[in-house]
Amino acid sequence: MNKILNLALRNLTRQKRRNVILAIAIAFGFLVVTVIDGFTTGMVGNLENMITQLTGGTVLIAGYEKIPAEEEGGKSTLVNIVRDREYIRNLVEKSDINYRYFSCYTLAAGQMIFNGKKSISTVYGRDLSEESLLDSFQFVSGGVENFSDPYAMVISDKTAESMNLEVGDQIIFKTSTIYGQNNVADFTIAGIIKSNSIMNTLQSYVHIDTLNQIVGIPEGGYSTFTIFLKNKNEQAKVANKIEQLIRDDGINVSSRLEAMKKYPANVGRGIDKQFTGEENQWEGVKYGVETLYDEIPAIKTVLSVVHTVTTVILIVILLIVMVGVSNTYRMVLYERIREIGTMRALGMSGKDTGRVFTTEAVILCIIGALAGVILAAIVMFIVHLIPIASETIAFFLDNGHFTFTLSLGSIIVQYLILIVLTTIAVRGSAKKAAGMSPAEALRTVK
Repeated sequence: MNKILNLALRNLTRQKRRNVILAIAIAFGFLVVTVIDGFTTGMVGNLENMITQLTGGTVLIAGYEKIPAEEEGGKSTLVNIVRDREYIRNLVEKSDINYRYFSCYTLAAGQMIFNGKKSISTVYGRDLSEESLLDSFQFVSGGVENFSDPYAMVISDKTAESMNLEVGDQIIFKTSTIYGQNNVADFTIAGIIKSNSIMNTLQSYVHIDTLNQIVGIPEGGYSTFTIFLKNKNEQAKVANKIEQLIRDDGINVSSRLEAMKKYPANVGRGIDKQFTGEENQWEGVKYGVETLYDEIPAIKTVLSVVHTVTTVILIVILLIVMVGVSNTYRMVLYERIREIGTMRALGMSGKDTGRVFTTEAVILCIIGALAGVILAAIVMFIVHLIPIASETIAFFLDNGHFTFTLSLGSIIVQYLILIVLTTIAVRGSAKKAAGMSPAEALRTVK
């Protein structure tokens, strides 16, 4: 094997110009595919991170109660409420879940009113002292020093601009309680943060206990508990574990297994169906455990499509390059006929002669592909440094910059495809070299 490898490496130093041109073609193909793969995967990843920030985590545990109808024959009311703030928290802390942080929030959709101007807003009741939340805030004005006011509110810069709001201004927030009753409250603008997407523009933040009073949730309660996992690929495993822990405590909880059976393409919808309808009745709280992928299954689908498309692009580009490799090695075979005869006359077997051709071509392609990956990394680094100010594609950016995400597994698969196609491309030439008799080769006049 060492003899074959040494011969292949030596042959690569001959006809340097031709080999360099071939390697450049292969490098360009890998450059294009690697950049496309990293670019699209990075964009989808940024979108996923943005949605994770909006939802608060990768695993979501919400609580629901059924309020009986006031009139006989009427429909019961589904209320999103968890009264015991410590139950899920203790469950997570006692388990061996590998999380980055967890939190809980109360959510209320409503309308903000200031000096005759109105704006639709989604208000999140959060613990405004949470480190993970504060780290996500990029204050334009105001800040945590104003959070001592129980009616403090944090809004986006776009909301502030559209309503002409400044830190210290008082606004009216009009919303509904969890029981459907209208309610209003006055808030003071404590901070204005930079928004990086259309959805961030519509978000505002207040103290969770204050919002609970407004929407009718008892002190210490919340709407949804969220867990931000260190490894997002463990979402389903963690959700199933939490679901089982709740079930073991004898408390009502949704069934992801049942949801997957009935709605395999949209597990989130299957879980929602377990809470709606008059056929689903229970007393007290019933927990619903979902993952980010359950709630937005399109993310996982897009990631899968991205990798499939880039692999197809790679195969197409490599097929074009392999035509050049195949033609090149037909010429190489003709040029080395007498050399092949000499090697065969000195005792090299036909199979080893063919392996020299195949090994040489594979080494050349691997070197070209490696150069392509290195060049792609340089291109991606340069593009990442360029600031993008467009709000249209802000969902796909990370703080105003494109990011590129490369998968080691994906690169390995691409290399394996390259090796297989290269072997096929030179198979004809290698087979002819292996089948050539020494006497015939030595008699050949070029």
